[in-house]
Amino acid sequence: MEVTINILLIFFIFLPPTLSKGERYNVINFGAKPNSETDSSDAISSAWKAACHVATNSLVPPTIYVPKGRYLIGNALVFSGHNCKPILKNQGIILRIEGTLVAPVDYMVLGNAMNWLSFESVAGVTISGGSLDGQGSSLWACKANGNSNCPTGTTNLAFKNSKDIIINGLRSLNSQLFHIVINGCDNVQVQGLKILALGKSPNTDGIHVQQSNNVVIRHSKIGTGDDCVSIGAGTINLMIYNVICGPGHGISIGSLAKNLDEAGVQNVTVADVVFKGTQNGVRIKSWGRPSNGFVKNVLFKGITMNHVQNPIIIDQNYCPNNRDCPGQVSGIKISDIIYEDIHGSSATEVAVKFDCSPKYRCTNIKMANVKLTYKKQLATSSCSNAGGTVTGIVEPTSCIIETTKLKFTGNNSY
Repeated sequence: MEVTINILLIFFIFLPPTLSKGERYNVINFGAKPNSETDSSDAISSAWKAACHVATNSLVPPTIYVPKGRYLIGNALVFSGHNCKPILKNQGIILRIEGTLVAPVDYMVLGNAMNWLSFESVAGVTISGGSLDGQGSSLWACKANGNSNCPTGTTNLAFKNSKDIIINGLRSLNSQLFHIVINGCDNVQVQGLKILALGKSPNTDGIHVQQSNNVVIRHSKIGTGDDCVSIGAGTINLMIYNVICGPGHGISIGSLAKNLDEAGVQNVTVADVVFKGTQNGVRIKSWGRPSNGFVKNVLFKGITMNHVQNPIIIDQNYCPNNRDCPGQVSGIKISDIIYEDIHGSSATEVAVKFDCSPKYRCTNIKMANVKLTYKKQLATSSCSNAGGTVTGIVEPTSCIIETTKLKFTGNNSY
């Protein structure tokens, strides 16, 4: 499947325009102005409607083309697949961006719109190249000043209830809130991304995945004020590899246990990732309150930590500001978690921390060939309610309660 998608990606994105027989919709022809001042929202929307109403026998999907320049998108836009005509021999649209789409400087213009650019119920959409600039710095400053009138902010790019999506070579800058959200999707390929925001920017997660299946994130650089990748409830078959993370809060499964009835997270692989100066490395976190959710079959492998505050952490007592959870315990069941070939430096003495639920302890944790130091000396570990096995050299010395041989039959591979 992955090889087929790669071939299609190369064919569609890099096919010279002179050889392409697909319809091409240049947003300038629809009234877009590359001057960063004229609102091009209507032009982009019109180009989308034209592309998704075309029925073509071409092997190449129609392309919406954004030339070089800065295009102000002053409205929150929804690109829906509901009203698109069936495309006869292909089932998609390419959005090829060479310029930059720019959000308004005044954060009140978008107000509390959840997403700036949102694709909903689409199939086979490819976004190639270009930049999205959310211009979120003024909203970050508003929040930092404790102003209660600040809007929540908008996500730069969201895909909802969609399938067969490719995001390739995109730059996402200064999002007001999350940069990219993948929600309720199937078969999503994300590669070659650069996601950037200040290390102190609030809630600017790089990529958030939830209620989605078969998502691959690879060959990308992510530096934000929150999680580089956050993994929400209902995520199945997620692969993250060859990613550089920092600044930020690391790669996090959770926070979970937000709701009592919550879908689980399973079959997650995080491999060949470098963390640079992040708050966390690989983290699993859940609120300390009841839930029917779970986390199982997770592989963390080939990880490099560079001055990371919490390189390896499971936190099942997450309770910011002690609201809605004091005196309760997490109902999230965590099992079959592998930490293999993880090395580097911790910015704190405790490099490994497993703070698991006293009601449902973490089970079948496997640690193999882990070496983490603190100030070039041995670091320490801290465990509560965690059991599993240890193989090879593990430093700091493991504190998990060793149990029988790990029975792990997950499908984690890369």
